[in-house]
Order: sequence, then C-alpha cells, then structure tokens
Amino acid sequence: MPDLILYVGNKNYSSWSFRPWIAMETAGVPFKDEVIPFDFPAGNPQFRKISPTGKVPVLHHGDVRVWESLAIIEYVAELFPDAGIWPQDRAARAEARAISMEMLSGFRALRGACPMNIRRKPGAIELPDGVTDDVARIETIWRESLSRSGGPFLFGAFCAADAMYAPVVNRLEAYCLTQDEAVLAYMARMKAHPAWRKWQAAAIAEPWIVPEDEA
Repeated sequence: MPDLILYVGNKNYSSWSFRPWIAMETAGVPFKDEVIPFDFPAGNPQFRKISPTGKVPVLHHGDVRVWESLAIIEYVAELFPDAGIWPQDRAARAEARAISMEMLSGFRALRGACPMNIRRKPGAIELPDGVTDDVARIETIWRESLSRSGGPFLFGAFCAADAMYAPVVNRLEAYCLTQDEAVLAYMARMKAHPAWRKWQAAAIAEPWIVPEDEA
C-alpha cells in the first residue's frame, strides 16, 4: 500500500488539520504528516501544489487526493475498517456522523470569534452574538453523548466524532467558555490523550505567529 501523507497547516492554529490528524493518530493508522505553514497573508502558495482547493488538510495516498477533514476521516476509515475510527454500533455510528456533520456545517459564530490557538493563555474575550448559543449546543451534545455511552469519550472509545470536536476543546478552554463539570471533565480527558499531547508539543514548538488568529 502506498504511504499515506497528510499535509497540514500550522499545528497551533489549523483546526481543520487537527481533526483528521488526531483521528488517524489515535486509531494507530500509519501515516506521515507534513506541515506547510500559513506564512503568507492569503495562505501559502505551496498549498496549490498539493491541494485542488489551495487549502489544507489534504491527504495523499499514491495518486489519490482527498481534501476536507471529514472526507479524509471517512477515506481512512474505509482503508482501515478495523481501526475503530467510527463506532461499531450502527445507531451510535449514525449519531457520531450526524454530530460530526453538525460540527462541519455549524458553530460559525464560535469558530469565527475564537480561533483555535494551542499556545494561547486562557482568558475571556468579548463575544459576538451567537457564540453563547453555539457553546450551549456543544455542551448539550457532549453531555448527552457521554451520558449514553458512559465515556470516557463521546461514544465510549475515542472515535471520529471526538476528533471532529477536538479543536473545540481548545476553544472552550482558551477563551474560558464553559463551567459545566461534565464538559470540563471530558476536556481534561481529551487533553490527557497521548495524541493530543503529541500535537500540542509540536504546536508549542512552532515559530510562526499569525496575527489574525490571535484573538
């Protein structure tokens, strides 16, 4: 099988890169990651050489190119059906996909106002309309999923749904957006995961600063 190469942006800021990376890392999928930093105001021209959209992440698998975080996760789940990337139970798998799609298409106020920033010292900011509603919905998703599964992650074992919400864990902490005990406990478990710590260490070591992502 050809090598899987996942091209990602700055690990400190690139939430969409973080999602497939942590899904693949936690599942034990063999892959290489290559960082192409956001070192130009409109992105890096190098992106056009590796991605049809001019954006990251993008997965290369031989001649195959897969872009968009959730599509990458789905592709890898098909390549490695025994890796546990999605829950085994059909109903749980359907729900995991539904909340992953909700993350993909929603929560624009939160994502716009509170960029992922692994290095950021936690502190509150003035929030625009919609952020509080987004946070409340995410808290509800997490509480209900954890209650049904019993944890420690949203559907028991770590899966693609946890990966899709991983950047939100950073956002809720970095901008002091939740006081919910169940949510905070889940966030602590996510941050303690070896894959999270590996990404975090790489993010902290990066030299690049992107002013527009420093809320």
